[in-house]
Amino acid sequence: MDEDGSAGTTWLVEHRLRAVLEVRDGAPVTEVAARYGASRQSVYGWKSRYERDGIGGLADRSRRPHTSPGRMPAQVEALVCELRRTHPRWGARRIVFELATRGVDGVPARATVHRALVRNGLVEPQQQRHRRKYKRWQREAPMHLWQMDLVGGIYLANGRECKMVTGIDDHSRYVVVAAVVAVPNGRAVCDAFAAAMADHGIPSEVLTDNGKQFTGRFTKPRPAEVLFERICRENGITARLTKPRSPTTTGKIERWHQTLRRELLDHCGPFADLPAAQAAIDAWVHSYNHNRPHQSLDMATPASLFRPARSSTVSGLPAPAASRTGRGDATGDGHRPTHTAAAVVGVAAGAGSAPEVIVAVSSNAVEFDTVIAASGVLNVLPRVQRVRMSTTDAGRLAHVWADEHSIHILLGAQLVKTVASNLAPADLAELRMRGAAPAGPPPSSAVARNGRLPAGAVIEIDRAVDRDGSLTLAATRLVLGTQLARTRVTLRLDGHLIHVIHDGVLAKTLPCPVPPEQRHRLRGARLAEQALPPPPAGPVHLERRVPVDGVVMVTRQRLRVGRTHAGKTVTIIVEDTHFRVLHNGEELSLHPRTTTQPVTRFRAYAPRQPGE
Repeated sequence: MDEDGSAGTTWLVEHRLRAVLEVRDGAPVTEVAARYGASRQSVYGWKSRYERDGIGGLADRSRRPHTSPGRMPAQVEALVCELRRTHPRWGARRIVFELATRGVDGVPARATVHRALVRNGLVEPQQQRHRRKYKRWQREAPMHLWQMDLVGGIYLANGRECKMVTGIDDHSRYVVVAAVVAVPNGRAVCDAFAAAMADHGIPSEVLTDNGKQFTGRFTKPRPAEVLFERICRENGITARLTKPRSPTTTGKIERWHQTLRRELLDHCGPFADLPAAQAAIDAWVHSYNHNRPHQSLDMATPASLFRPARSSTVSGLPAPAASRTGRGDATGDGHRPTHTAAAVVGVAAGAGSAPEVIVAVSSNAVEFDTVIAASGVLNVLPRVQRVRMSTTDAGRLAHVWADEHSIHILLGAQLVKTVASNLAPADLAELRMRGAAPAGPPPSSAVARNGRLPAGAVIEIDRAVDRDGSLTLAATRLVLGTQLARTRVTLRLDGHLIHVIHDGVLAKTLPCPVPPEQRHRLRGARLAEQALPPPPAGPVHLERRVPVDGVVMVTRQRLRVGRTHAGKTVTIIVEDTHFRVLHNGEELSLHPRTTTQPVTRFRAYAPRQPGE
């Protein structure tokens, strides 16, 4: 057979000719079609084509339509090719979007544009790659989560390589931080972060990698809190960290780095100096946020979806101290002065002289002395209210100041505890009958409900957490977590935040729902006299009771401890990559961690009784 397939074509024509001749000689069409492996309609078609065109009509004909009314117009195809040559990185989807913005009538589909690019040799054939599939996620609204990172590759004319602090809003892909720094230390990162919050507001969460500028969890010899973590804690921001060696968790900011390199840095030579580099990047970022459509946003621009959370909280923070303002910016060359981290963190409560609190004495207030019982309980009025103290104070003489709103307990002329009062005016009258004297002013650090607080005062109150891990404060439900269920915590109201303190450790920080002008009305309120305690360090500890099958569940992961330990309450240490199961200090098993789910239950369920 020839290379052009002529022998095959000749055989096909002869095959059809024999069938046509048999039909013309009187053979039934059905039998001929069955014998030649064709349908009756095909045999009739061969016969009619032979009678009309002769033997040449039996050859295969082109199935291409005579006209293609749906084909892309020539002028549109020329515009598609021009856009592709001008912008080699634009794909079919972007070109379709650009055609629509240019007002082209009858914008073709993306597949049509792709076929036109292939037809004109503007698509390089490449081997298909089956990429790894990732689970896509995105926050529901802007300002819920910022992804932050550091990126290099910014060169100056003197040969120096600078880095840039970057941040992007997870929902809208809006670039919120793009600050070039000479030295990528923690101070430079915090200055850029503080400036971004001053411009756009305070986000709810921040996601970073485990760099030393963002976290001190890997600091040797023991973990420590770095300045970035302190800023997040003081402003009620949840600082989230990626799993080690998992850059895909911050995939949005990493993908933006790739776009920055391909569209700007790869085409720009070394910058003259740091201000020139910052100016070029600022111009490109402005175009990226306001003009460049984003495919993951259905070709919308990031600025069209981003909504800054502007609030008076950021602008109303106290100015940084003079010793810090005189140090200049973190870049070391005086470029791009920003709000320092101290402006966002704020000034610690109690610094300098204590503020003067103007209070009014309740007409029903009483004070008396009593002895703390051996159980560590102080009886204010046994049938109405008891206050749990420490067993180490058993037998000590305590001075009690009480009214309808608060109860202050002093040991040795020092205020040690303030709780909300359950006493009614009749109960206070009963205490006076028992020997209590009319009270004078409350302790100096106490807050009366009918008084007023100075601006910036920090107060503390004690509250009990229910079994669901939440409590009510000023008609607002605060969810603290099941790890604090059935415990008593101290709430520290500082500015726009509430710090939850349990066992002398900072357990959680939440936005404060109580306005400053109403905080003096909270029951059991007192002025904070001590500094805010640090957050807990080290891995998370939790408890589980081993069932009969020897398998416990932690963060939706099954840990096989063994049937021999059924009924035991084991301690599980949650580390970054492993779970350690201990019982009475002895390690029972070690399990690799395969999930990143947060820990929501810290206590073991109580064993069920028969019949429950």
